[in-house]
Amino acid sequence: MAKDSDNFLKTKYAKNGEVVKKWHIVDAEGQTVGRLATQVARLLRGKHKPFFTSHVDTGDFVIVINAGKVKLTGNRENQKEYYHNTLYPGGARFEKFKDVQAEKPEMIIESAVRGMLPKNSLGKETFMKLKVYAGSEHPHAAQMPSVYNLQ
Repeated sequence: MAKDSDNFLKTKYAKNGEVVKKWHIVDAEGQTVGRLATQVARLLRGKHKPFFTSHVDTGDFVIVINAGKVKLTGNRENQKEYYHNTLYPGGARFEKFKDVQAEKPEMIIESAVRGMLPKNSLGKETFMKLKVYAGSEHPHAAQMPSVYNLQ
């Protein structure tokens, strides 16, 4: 004899077809890189939703604008380096934060968020939903994104 409470105790898992994905705009102007990246990664993974399921892509799309106007705290602007290897012998390359911010500011936020996502195929799929732009213009107006205020 089944009770009504048996149905109440079952855990609901999200499925790919059931998830409604929204678009959010995040303004990075004046924000600290790490604090911005944690909140963007949280939106991308879907951890802000009540039906978060770790093995399903439940996250939303995120557009980050003004990526060139982020900041670091303390003396990190002078000390932080980005590492890249060409896979040739002696191919280690290091770039300072100031140089990266001047040439390709999108890479700063992309690398910070990528490090906070899972290191598997779901993480790669999740990362594809991040769109980063150095200025305040973006080509995603047709998706009607909502402005997301950082906490």
